[in-house]
Amino acid sequence: MAWILWGIIIVLLSFLLYRRLVKPKFLTELTEEEFKQGYRKAQLIDVREPREYDGGHILGARNIPLSQLKQRITEIRKDQAVYLYCQSGSRSKQAARVIQKKTGNEDIYQLKTGFKKWTGKIRK
Repeated sequence: MAWILWGIIIVLLSFLLYRRLVKPKFLTELTEEEFKQGYRKAQLIDVREPREYDGGHILGARNIPLSQLKQRITEIRKDQAVYLYCQSGSRSKQAARVIQKKTGNEDIYQLKTGFKKWTGKIRK
C-alpha cells in the first residue's frame, strides 16, 4: 500500500514540475532584442509583485501580479498581443497559461531571460 502512495506522490510531483518548467506551445519566448521590437505595440505586463515592480520595471509596463491575475483578467484585451515578463521567467509562463485559458488569446510572448537581465530602459 505504501508503494502505491509513493508512486502517486512521485507522479504528481513530476507533473507539477513538468508544468512549471516546460513552455506552453502558444507561448513564444523572445530574446531581449526581439522583445524590444514588439512590446510597444502590445500589452506589456509585469507579473511580479508590486514591491518588485516599484523597485524598477520596463518603461510602459502595467503591473498585474500573477497573484491577482485571475481577478484582473478583464484588464487584458483579447484582440492584442500580450508581452509578459517577471524576474526570471517562471511566473510569466504561469501567467501565459492563465491568460490563454481565460481569454483564448494565443498571441502571447515572454521575455526569455526575465527582468533580472534586462538592459533596456527602466522606470523606478
